[in-house]
Amino acid sequence: MEIHVGSAHGFADPGRRVVSYDGIEIGIFRLADAFMAYENICPHLGGPACQGQILPLTLEAVDPATKASEGRVFSKEQTNVVCPWHGWEFDIRTGRHVANRRMRLRPVDVRVADGEVYVTLPRRAGPTMPVIAATPDEPRPAA
Repeated sequence: MEIHVGSAHGFADPGRRVVSYDGIEIGIFRLADAFMAYENICPHLGGPACQGQILPLTLEAVDPATKASEGRVFSKEQTNVVCPWHGWEFDIRTGRHVANRRMRLRPVDVRVADGEVYVTLPRRAGPTMPVIAATPDEPRPAA
């Protein structure tokens, strides 16, 4: 089922909107003129990954001659969303985790027609792996 999520001009750049329909949450992102959408479920522990901060990838600048660090810089090519529960970062363009490329957000079809944005709801909802933590604020048992 396809649903209308708003006008393309209504999205900040970079920006996002999280929508909920029939128990399914979808995060829709805009970067320049591209739109991407993912289920709002982190593959780590089921957190609301699409609701985290949007930040450029942080890199270490290295002097090519001396191989010495020149400090940290922000990528001009990659923008990430950071899951608010445990800080897992995902490339907004691909949905892939920045360090473990096998982990990714579950993509959702998105299209823009006549300046309006539409997503196709997945046939089923659920995490990409079993969720083993109920909430991030739940106290952990003493070891």
